[in-house]
Formats: sequence, structure tokens, C-alpha cells
Amino acid sequence: MSLEFGRLSPVEMALLGSAVTLFSTSLGALPTLFAKRISERTQDVLMGFSAGVMLAATCFSLLNPALRLAVERSNGDKMFAGAAVACSVLLGAAFLHACDRYIPHEHFIKGREGGPPSVRLKRIWLFVLAITLHNFPEGLAVGSGIGSLDPAVAMPILVGIALQDIPEGFVVALALTGVQYTRRQGLFVAFITGVVEAVAALLGFAATSQAQGVLPWTLALSGGAMLYVISNEMIPESHRKEFAGEATAGLMVGFVLMMFLDTSLS
Repeated sequence: MSLEFGRLSPVEMALLGSAVTLFSTSLGALPTLFAKRISERTQDVLMGFSAGVMLAATCFSLLNPALRLAVERSNGDKMFAGAAVACSVLLGAAFLHACDRYIPHEHFIKGREGGPPSVRLKRIWLFVLAITLHNFPEGLAVGSGIGSLDPAVAMPILVGIALQDIPEGFVVALALTGVQYTRRQGLFVAFITGVVEAVAALLGFAATSQAQGVLPWTLALSGGAMLYVISNEMIPESHRKEFAGEATAGLMVGFVLMMFLDTSLS
């Protein structure tokens, strides 16, 4: 993607990032309208790939810029900058943990989690909430990166999140068809979660573009939330069956690919 951000207004940049996050998930889900059910091995490989891309994006596209910007804003005080970024990472993870605990949702393998037992929702909406918890920090990361108005910060995040959203949308839509939902319902869920991610991108952009001083902390918050999702959900989900080795291979490929893209685009 060779887009010169300097030719776009801040609002156009925000709309671009929001559109990418919206349509990449839906694009990944589209083949489920025609494809037959894929094997569990392939699902685990794709989930591992998405986790690897997210992990590399967290390290190189979010936390590295957050640390660099935090040092600049603290007049070179590396100890303070490191501590502040570390606290923001933990705060982002704690926020996702609280959401995971108190918002009712359902995973394909682990089943229902979160919220009081008295709360009753249709199962498909529980799946929507579960995937939304995964995608919200991704959208926030995209918006925060674009809000920096710096292509070197924004482009790797945008490309990386779009890259991992495509296989994730495919796996989610197919997994829904495996629990007695139609292919159109699977596509609908992928679209709805893409909408949530797009809204999160706009929120992240609004925060960072209006107050550039918060950029290191929003990047670190997004990174912490994404680390929580990777460790608590994506890696365990992809390693619960007998294809842990294949899932790890997918993670390694996704990590290396995103590392290469981050180096090339920044």
C-alpha cells in the first residue's frame, strides 16, 4: 500500500482507517458463502497466523513507537518513560480482563463466560460480544496510529491489523456455520464486529489527533489490550486440539511477516 498520508486531511485519514478495519473482516468472511467447511487443522493455523501478526504489531508497531515517543515527551528520561508505558500496557490488559469478566460472551471452544448468569442473550449475540472484545483494541490501535498523523507510525498498524483481520473473519464465519448457524449469519457477525472495530478506530483517532500528548499512552493501552487477547484467547483457542504444532507454525509465519512489513513500511 503506497498511500501518501500527506495528501489526505486528518478526517480522510480517519475514514480510511475506519473503512479498512470494517471491510477487511468482511472480506475475509466472504469466501464462506461459497467454501465448504475447512479442517480444524487449517482453522488452528489461521488463528495462529492472526495471533502472530497481532503479536508482532503489538511489539513493533505499538510498543516500540510508544516507548520512543514517551522518551521524547519526558525529555530523555528513559526510566520514567519505560515505567509509564509499562503501566499503560498493564492498564490496557486490566481493562480487557474486566470486560472479559463482566460482559457476557461465548467462545467457540470454551463456551460462555462473563456477566451474571441471570443475563440471557441469544447465542449468536454472545458470539458477537466475544469477537467484539477481541476486535475493539485492534480498532483502537489503528485509530491511535492514524491520529499520530505520522505515516511511519500509522501504516504498519493499519496494514498489520487488516492483514490479520482477513483470516480471522474467515475462521469466525466458518466456525459459526459449525455450530448450526447459516453462512449468511456468519457473514453478518463478521460485518457487525467489523463495524465495532471501525468505531473503535474513530475513537482512537479522536483521542490522539486532538491531544497528541496522549499518543504514547493510547498506543501502549492498545498494545496491552492486544497482548491480553493474544495470550488469554487466541493462543489457547488454537492450541486446544492436537494441532498445536501447526498453530505455532502459523504464529511464527504471521509474526515474521508482520515484522518484515513493519520494517518495510516505517
